[in-house]
Amino acid sequence: MPPAVPSPILRRRRLGTELRSLREASGLTGEQVIERVGWASASKLSRLENGRSRPDPGDIRALLDLYGADDETRAELTAITREAGDIRAWLKSYGAMTEHQRSYAELEAGCAEIREYNPVLVPGLLQTAAYARVRIVSARLAESDADPHAVETEVDARLARQALLQPADAPRYTAVLEEGALSRRAGPPEVIREQLTQLCELAAWPKVTIQVLPRDATIGDWYLPPTAFSLYRFPDPADPETLAIEGGFTDVVSHDVNALNRYKMVFEWLCAAARSPSDSLAWLIEATETAAPPPAAYGSPTTPAQRRGVSGRLTER
Repeated sequence: MPPAVPSPILRRRRLGTELRSLREASGLTGEQVIERVGWASASKLSRLENGRSRPDPGDIRALLDLYGADDETRAELTAITREAGDIRAWLKSYGAMTEHQRSYAELEAGCAEIREYNPVLVPGLLQTAAYARVRIVSARLAESDADPHAVETEVDARLARQALLQPADAPRYTAVLEEGALSRRAGPPEVIREQLTQLCELAAWPKVTIQVLPRDATIGDWYLPPTAFSLYRFPDPADPETLAIEGGFTDVVSHDVNALNRYKMVFEWLCAAARSPSDSLAWLIEATETAAPPPAAYGSPTTPAQRRGVSGRLTER
């Protein structure tokens, strides 16, 4: 089970922001700090303030002494320093994890709320193994240096992230899906049917909200979202909200308040234009029941919704 605490990467960013604020409040430049604490590398402070290096407790104590931090600040930043330490121990709780999936796991860990929109795919936190495999294999066809043997590791890593939604203290999760993400173009019929079945199951979870956006829906004043994006909010207000923009082969992560506010507004437009959660579940159930039945060779049902029949889920909810 993934840890219900912020990732060391998030802690490093928070620590860096706090250290920069203390330095600026003390009126010191980076060069003055390096000289006074006696560090040989001029880039050491920059890496710490930008959250790009593992903080050494002794280095942090030296900076807090130099900045004249009070006892409360010192205790808080000392605790954050410990949490920002060993990323290897943090990753062990996931089992399988790849570098690409780790970047998302680092954002998701310890979240209070996650909001996602994708115009062409089912988000990774909702994907079945088969759907994820189709997505990963098809994307690797465009990568000349891709390792064909790493597909299953990537699938396992994606599934490991999904445990985030299971515990009672799971983050509140909302996803707006385009109908096209579940169309015939997205995968073989049996894969899409299994994915639809799983979405019906997940839509009934107390902290999961799934809304389906009709193909002909008008978003805002005829707005067209150009790309997939995710919004992350954390329990501690001092941890900056985060925006992740998925660009196919290149992702962008930002804490810029102006960018965040724009994407928050777009997400509100998407939710308003999409079917309500209850209507979306009804649509998913109907789509599942009208999808091509799985062939006999595909195997027995693998989820509770498949085993007892999808239509029963609507009345149960």
